[in-house]
Amino acid sequence: MRPAYDDPRTTDQPITRARPPPRAARGRRLGEEPLTEHLVDPDVPRDLHAFIAGLPKAELHVHHVGSASPRIVSELAARHADSKVPTDPEALVDYFTFTDFAHFIDVYLSVVDLIRTPEDVRLLTYEVARDMARQQVRYAELTITPFSSTRRGIDEGAFMDAIEDARKAAEAEFGTVLRWCFDIPGEAGLESAEETARLATDDRLRPEGLVSFGLGGPEIGVARPQFKPYFDRAIAAGLHSVPHAGETTGPQTVWDALIDLRAERIGHGTSSAQDPKLLAHLAERRIPLEVCPTSNIATRAVRTLDEHPIKEFVRAGVPVTINSDDPPMFGTDLNNEYAVAARLLGLDERGLADLAKNGVEASFLDAPGKARIADEIDTYTAAWLAS
Repeated sequence: MRPAYDDPRTTDQPITRARPPPRAARGRRLGEEPLTEHLVDPDVPRDLHAFIAGLPKAELHVHHVGSASPRIVSELAARHADSKVPTDPEALVDYFTFTDFAHFIDVYLSVVDLIRTPEDVRLLTYEVARDMARQQVRYAELTITPFSSTRRGIDEGAFMDAIEDARKAAEAEFGTVLRWCFDIPGEAGLESAEETARLATDDRLRPEGLVSFGLGGPEIGVARPQFKPYFDRAIAAGLHSVPHAGETTGPQTVWDALIDLRAERIGHGTSSAQDPKLLAHLAERRIPLEVCPTSNIATRAVRTLDEHPIKEFVRAGVPVTINSDDPPMFGTDLNNEYAVAARLLGLDERGLADLAKNGVEASFLDAPGKARIADEIDTYTAAWLAS
């Protein structure tokens, strides 16, 4: 059951591998209390990249089109010659260098425009799953913006068939379980909200893998409360609420997402650190933040990694998950984001394992699926530490 909220809104806007934590701290999940047990001596040098590369993971905040690799983007750009997107993968590095969040949105939408046929949709989805499997991602909730495709003329039924066909093939061939979050592109206004809600709640169209309903795009000038009727419809249809909030605006946007949109997780939530009352609320209600460190730097939501508020979230007891957002566009992947988190939080292997389990626990996977991946994380970690 989703929590019934009182309205507490305010009007204010080198990676190291080190000593194991104390024995009494072992087995606790990240977010149950601040991770002081896993904060370690940063002067003890030992590389964690190999451990991270093999660590089973879940990813909860990653965008469909934004996960297109340079190879796939260049292939699609060559297929659609009228696009301004470079066809040379090396040129994409410069193309994916952003001056601010608004510029990022412009570039992102130019890549969205490359997805024009059901075959494009299927290719992209399947290849994204392949890249996830290479990083030991066992489960992912992929954020999809169907409005961006249907308004470009892709038949809505063919779109659903394409993502579902790719999902089933990926699970059978790679073992990676995909689920969908249908996302309102906030910059497109209420028309897009109506269309996204219809596609998400129409039993004749709704794909089997759909589990949640989101809101992305720019936050400035795109107030969260106006989307309440659409989230109400999605929640009534059994979907979970996972809007972006507080990435490029203040903590009030997060409060609005919690109260008006009944958010069960918050995408980014970066500015939550500015409001102690909000941090306490997130911790008390066990509402996870989907943290994407490199993304926040690339879009200038945070100036430097050293200034990223992730440590404040953890110290406040807020459940934190690590995600890649739009990885090729930001020159990252999920493994790299775990390495960044290890450095920022001073985590050892057990701390990273707890971080991975926190992602599993915060997911909308069923209980047996969560238990299976959590057990796999524990088994992997025990074997690594015993080797």
